[in-house]
Amino acid sequence: MNIDITPDLARKLIAEQFPEYPSLPIVDVEKQGHDNRTYRLGNHMLIRMPTAEDYALKVPKEQELLPQLAKRFSVSIPAPIKMGKPSTDYPYPFSIYKWLPGKSINLLTLTAQDKEQLAFDLAKFLKKLQVITDVEGPDPGQHNWWRGDHVSVYGKGAREQIAELVEIIDASKALALWGRACETKWDKKPVWIHGDFAIGNILMDSGKLSAVIDFGGAAVGDPACDLVIAWTYLFGKAREIFISEMDMDTDTWLRARAWTLWKATFELCQIADKNSPEAGLQKRIIDEVMNG
Repeated sequence: MNIDITPDLARKLIAEQFPEYPSLPIVDVEKQGHDNRTYRLGNHMLIRMPTAEDYALKVPKEQELLPQLAKRFSVSIPAPIKMGKPSTDYPYPFSIYKWLPGKSINLLTLTAQDKEQLAFDLAKFLKKLQVITDVEGPDPGQHNWWRGDHVSVYGKGAREQIAELVEIIDASKALALWGRACETKWDKKPVWIHGDFAIGNILMDSGKLSAVIDFGGAAVGDPACDLVIAWTYLFGKAREIFISEMDMDTDTWLRARAWTLWKATFELCQIADKNSPEAGLQKRIIDEVMNG
């Protein structure tokens, strides 16, 4: 189902379901994501509206789990205030959250030194997430696109993507990496994962990590999928710091490289101009995970 999600639709839903917020302005955020449309509600809240049924599965999960997880971190995570209901105009549940200060790092240009500090902070956040044992979390599944499951769950897609890119990447090396990763597994107790630990979900304020958002992909499983930022964003010394601070075993890093390979080949297949800067970035990521 295609739904035209607009500020006007958000205003109508708020007026119908939350009359306590009748006069608050509703405006677009600076950069919209794919899974959700987000609008600022007044000065202190935001509205988050899933764009499809699969993404809407995450809404009640976030509403339940986020308050339980929040006290574990020194940085902010989303704080649910209200949950909206499906209506005749919009068929999914949606959320109202507290507005968190800061900008996502996909809107910022960081120095090498900034990224090195960020690498420490990101590793610290993930390690705190992974040691949580007293909050019960969901297994990986459709609700989070199987993040935290074994990387082989994306085997068919990965092989098809590599085949499509055979003329511009080293397909034999890519398949070899994929095969080696699929032979390994997380043999420890499942741990909490974020599930979409990407730059659009990481906020900075005054030069420091201030928040991690979008826990719709959270689950309990294999942490390898949360490590892809080592290649998708960090490089050089910052990457070395992140890898060292995470202190994971070799097999987990191998699966993390395979997750990165799947993601980068997926992105590259979507880019029409394979000589564009966007394509060049994905090709660089692919080369680095295969040669790392």
